[in-house]
Amino acid sequence: MVKILHFADAHIDISTHGKHDPESGLPIRVLDFLKALDTIVDTAISEKVDLVLFAGDAYKDRTPSPTFQREWGRRIIRLPMAGIPVLLLVGNHDISPASGRAHTLQEFATLQVPKVRVLDKLELLKPADLWNLPLQVLSLPWVFRSTLMANLQLSVDENNTVNDEIENRISLLLDNRMNELDSNLPTIFTAHASVQGAVYGNERTVMLGKDLVLPGGLVKDPRLDYVALGHIHKHQDLNTGQHPPVVYPGSIERVDFGEVADDKGFIIANVEKGNTTYEFRRIPGRVFFDRLVKITDKEGVMDKILAALPPEEKIPGSIIRLTIEYPRELEMFIDEPALRERCAGALEFHPIRRPKEEARLRLPADQSIASLTPLELLDTYWKSIHTHPAEMDTLHTLAESIIQSVAGEPQGGVAEE
Repeated sequence: MVKILHFADAHIDISTHGKHDPESGLPIRVLDFLKALDTIVDTAISEKVDLVLFAGDAYKDRTPSPTFQREWGRRIIRLPMAGIPVLLLVGNHDISPASGRAHTLQEFATLQVPKVRVLDKLELLKPADLWNLPLQVLSLPWVFRSTLMANLQLSVDENNTVNDEIENRISLLLDNRMNELDSNLPTIFTAHASVQGAVYGNERTVMLGKDLVLPGGLVKDPRLDYVALGHIHKHQDLNTGQHPPVVYPGSIERVDFGEVADDKGFIIANVEKGNTTYEFRRIPGRVFFDRLVKITDKEGVMDKILAALPPEEKIPGSIIRLTIEYPRELEMFIDEPALRERCAGALEFHPIRRPKEEARLRLPADQSIASLTPLELLDTYWKSIHTHPAEMDTLHTLAESIIQSVAGEPQGGVAEE
């Protein structure tokens, strides 16, 4: 049995929300991701795992700043220094589609860091390649669909059959490698890719698209003992209760509001031939609240909006998005300074206003605007916005006075000659 720690989608330099930490100079949200990474490294060391497997996407893009590369390197190097070997798989955010460009994990390979191996091509690693661990690992880094089409000499005109062709070619390559497996050793297949049947954090089912999508049957091959995936941020097992486990650990921190309800963490797996077990370890992370309130009338507008916010004791340090839907005429009743005061302890507060326009008033087919007096038009408008009858009477009297004044007529009748 080999004990591994599997994590993916670190994206340590994402700083969409929040302020900067005055001590380190780093965005507070970046510190959240680094704290999660610290938890992972600490766990690997304290529990003396045999191998750490990172399944791709260290950063948010392919050009991380040296500062973020330093912070990533500081943490990863702790593992081999503690005697724990590391496999780093290249993901789509780690590599450029342009041929010949270096990927973001390149320095570990270039400097030949002891006990760290970068997986940037389809390959089968045997115990001799894995520091003599009783294990074999088949790796598939991110592959751009356009690159595959070029390498396989497929044209855009063949688009109707290109997905089938790519799937067949990849399946053939992987099958050929799996025919080389030692049947006495447990096998891990690691890939940074989408798999048919997986679900994104916003619950969209993964479908064949512009990028490579692996067929479900390929990753559920019984010759495999654990499938360590990366790319999709929602933790899930695509082969629940069956062998092999096909696991996305998910991202290590919430990237945006689309992941509000998702648990974040990593996997501890005991990989054994034909009998792998694993445990999802949750990382609490930064709390996000995404609230929606719909206002329909002016009664208690602010009370309703304030009630939609999280309890006061949960606000400090959180990230809050409050979406308010309301008829446009109620704009004046929304006290945004009061909302900001209530959420002053939050790391970030994002109030989003969505005023709704009333449907355009349509006159009967046998009636035209020209046939109505100005007062009749105003009365029709006030009714369309559901003005209270008492207010309508007051507005009608005021409007009548203004119209008569502009027309040069005294109130109460026609001017005498």
